Amino acid sequence: MSELANPSTAVHLADFTPLAAAAAIWIASVAYGLVGLRNHPKGLRPLFFTEMWERFSYYGMRALLLLYMRLPVADGGLGFTLERAGLIYGAYTFLVYAFSVPGGWAADKFLGYRRAIALGGVLIAAGELGLAAGPVWLFYAGLALIVIGTGLLKTNCTTLVGLLYPEKDPRQDAGYSIYYMGINIGALVAPLVLGFMAQEPHFVNALGAIGLGSANGWRWAFGGAGVAMMLGLVQYALQQKHLGEAGRQAGARRAADAAPHPPLTHEERQRVWVVAILVVFIMTFFFVFEQAGTTLNLFADDHTRCEILGWTFPSSWFQSVNSIWLLMITPLISALWIKLGKREPSSPMKFTLGLFFVGLGMLLLVPPSFAFQANPAFKVSPWWLIGVYLLHTIGELCLSPVGLSTVSKLAPPRFAGQLMGVFFFAIGAGNMLAGFAGSISDTMKPSTLFLGLFVITTVMALALVAMSPRIKRMMGEVS
Repeated sequence: MSELANPSTAVHLADFTPLAAAAAIWIASVAYGLVGLRNHPKGLRPLFFTEMWERFSYYGMRALLLLYMRLPVADGGLGFTLERAGLIYGAYTFLVYAFSVPGGWAADKFLGYRRAIALGGVLIAAGELGLAAGPVWLFYAGLALIVIGTGLLKTNCTTLVGLLYPEKDPRQDAGYSIYYMGINIGALVAPLVLGFMAQEPHFVNALGAIGLGSANGWRWAFGGAGVAMMLGLVQYALQQKHLGEAGRQAGARRAADAAPHPPLTHEERQRVWVVAILVVFIMTFFFVFEQAGTTLNLFADDHTRCEILGWTFPSSWFQSVNSIWLLMITPLISALWIKLGKREPSSPMKFTLGLFFVGLGMLLLVPPSFAFQANPAFKVSPWWLIGVYLLHTIGELCLSPVGLSTVSKLAPPRFAGQLMGVFFFAIGAGNMLAGFAGSISDTMKPSTLFLGLFVITTVMALALVAMSPRIKRMMGEVS
């Protein structure tokens, strides 16, 4: 009997309906992003798509990494304990962002932003293919390459966006919002596609039907992430002409900046201090927000019914919910800021709102936690997590794109790459704390963990409210 005739390996086109849905979402999202790009510098387009594919690679892997490490070897995973897997996840996600500091320094000093982006993309693709290869030593080597590559690419791609706009160009905030949309298009589609490849038996059955019956879907997913990064590099290389001279020279925000620089002025020093202060709150926000890859990922896999209206789906697909919400409500939030006009909150107050909403999301999980704590076999409705991601998305829109734009405007020109690296370092520190929380999550009650996270963010939000008047004075005209 042929494999195609064997019911255990038979594959039908209907099995791949989720992938078709993911492709439709991706096409619609990209079309939406292209509409927004029309009124901005042409150089924003290659950066938009480079970051989109890099985030596809990163978020697809983030959705799978912890689950893959703790999965038994017999099922295609690495068989690590939850404690070991959580600590590796935390260290990896910390270093991915922490290397933004040396990545920004390298671009500022000798590589230039454009070469740093290209080199970073090559290292990321090589790292993903290392994970796909299988051996544990290549798994660790792959993670190391992705860490270095992301530090080079992400920091300098983000910095280069700011270099496309003249000083005080009113389009810059909107440009960062469009760029942020590219990030989230990649983050939306990646868990759908790569999660399907890793967790759906239909995909492995399809491989079996073409003679690859021993294939590991998880490793094919990592390989797919590497191919995605290659696609990003190809389009980046083909569209270099649209970037003009931006980022070609190392450490030059403007041509005039290539000359020797005087010491920082008092105003510049004040702005650098603002970045340092905001880093603490950024780290706190992402400590809670990045529970998505640790405790919320485990919550989805262990305690949530992965079914809506009779349709089942992989637990990793919850990682796309945040991006779905983001694409839906970004226009509403943007319209709200415009509607408020002069009453629009300052950057510190938007940070405060971000902390408040991310904490509120964790509070929402306390009631369902009591349900499965009383009965470990009970699985809660998926709508709890969908609601959490809605609140987290509102918080993200209040803090993350605002933070990118604020740091870009506050940074003295010759330190633009390094200070953007500090912003990402704060995200990395939050990721590390989230990984630590995941590693010890089985030692405490989920209700206690989620309530504790709510309390932490609420206290920090109140502290930022108290500090906001002073911070706004230090920021000067940048508010």
